[in-house]
Amino acid sequence: MTTEGMHVPGTRIRKPLLLTASAALAVTGALLGPPPASATSPAGSPVTAEVSPHAAQTIDNIGASGAWWVNDLQHFEPGVRARVARLLFSRQGLNLSSYRYNIGGGGTGVTYAPRAPEDFLDPDGGYDWSKDKAGRYYLHAAAEYGVKDLIGFVNSAPAGWKTNGKSCGGHLKAEHEGDFARYLADVTGHFARQGVQLDYISPFNEPTNSFDSCGQEGMLVDVSQRDDIVRALGAEQRARHQRTTIIADESTSTAKFNSEVPQWISQPGTARYVAKLAHHTYDNPSDADRAQVYATSRAAGKQSWSTEICCFGKGGTGWAQEYDPTIDGGLNLSRIIYKDFATAHDSAFQWWVALSEMFGSDPEARNDDGWNDGLIYYDPDYAATGNQTLYFTKRYYALGQYSKFVRPGAVLHDVTGVPDGVEVSAYDRGGEWVVVVNNHHTTDTALKLRFGGGTPVRATQAVRTSADENWARAAKPSVSGGTMSATLAARSITTYVLTRTGRGGTGGADESWTGR
Repeated sequence: MTTEGMHVPGTRIRKPLLLTASAALAVTGALLGPPPASATSPAGSPVTAEVSPHAAQTIDNIGASGAWWVNDLQHFEPGVRARVARLLFSRQGLNLSSYRYNIGGGGTGVTYAPRAPEDFLDPDGGYDWSKDKAGRYYLHAAAEYGVKDLIGFVNSAPAGWKTNGKSCGGHLKAEHEGDFARYLADVTGHFARQGVQLDYISPFNEPTNSFDSCGQEGMLVDVSQRDDIVRALGAEQRARHQRTTIIADESTSTAKFNSEVPQWISQPGTARYVAKLAHHTYDNPSDADRAQVYATSRAAGKQSWSTEICCFGKGGTGWAQEYDPTIDGGLNLSRIIYKDFATAHDSAFQWWVALSEMFGSDPEARNDDGWNDGLIYYDPDYAATGNQTLYFTKRYYALGQYSKFVRPGAVLHDVTGVPDGVEVSAYDRGGEWVVVVNNHHTTDTALKLRFGGGTPVRATQAVRTSADENWARAAKPSVSGGTMSATLAARSITTYVLTRTGRGGTGGADESWTGR
């Protein structure tokens, strides 16, 4: 989570205080922006792309996190809070298939209250399970809506077990690794008894970022300590016969992931406790960097997840301060998802914060004072103004072009021969093809897509987000001889669903598109 370098709200105008380590990495990467005009493939000159008959990876989930907006929304009207749950978890909304719950470290020393989540410890060494009411509300909501994968992630261990006695900066003391493991297992067990099964625990998040300026929680975990924590937690979980498994190490960047994961996961007795390897993409990775993520994960015998990204801007996918609610921001998010699935072959994509207050000077217009860290925004001055309006960005709808259709168990198939300025990903969804297409051109673009296996017989759905459309019904493509033909609207993201020969559809997506 790279938002510590953002100004804490107090006024509508925000300026960055400093760049975090992840930001410093990201600004060094080349920005990925729209293609030059010469790359345009006009509607009358379609290029035929090919869907491979060979399966790549199975998609586990698509989601977002509950840090730290839940702490603000606890003060909103019940109807608004319930609406946010519907927008995130229902079939009419994003229909997220994963949700990241922040297991707080107590917030000791953190200077901005919403980023100081409570832990569950009592001063006497017992537990107070009434704490973190704000976070628990949306965790329970996700469970009630049937979100497939519930993930507990940790930014900091409780302050008393750390070298500096704070929930920001410092290390976990080696003598308290067992205490920390038992604490996380206790939290997991408590929620399970409440009917909320945490499927995964991430015991440290961005372990090279200490966040010692204390704008949020953070904890350094050196490479040499990561395997110790993983083994301690894994052994504790197994001793209790818990179903919860571990994801790690949530490296800030693909570069750190590729260099550091092989060092700790190769330590004896460690890999058996790790269910998935997790990385962030704040270094704006090249295709080669993403391909190396796949190689690193495969060498360890694990699948990879992309578990955090935000805060790109200025026309590209690299770190930049900007608030952009337009289709430009939506297309850039869709490009990142496409590359994580098609190039890194990640099995999951998880956005950073689902909601944010960091819209800068105007929630409905692009500006340089805010940040692209959320999908939906709210007024940071809600307590003074009484304004509980929700402001939607195209990133919300862009994520939905995937999350509503590419459901857990869908299988990615590589696509080749795609024209410049267009990105295509194709998924086998148990009897149907789901195809998500990004058209970065400023003109309508023709696309032909031939399916190498399982000839589609007809298109059943076409849903589009563009500059003036949000999950709108679009013209269905024609299908002939195993080839789909479509005209892509300018600057748009379109999802097509096609039934295959002799097989009925799964009905996995909802027919309601507005989500609002």
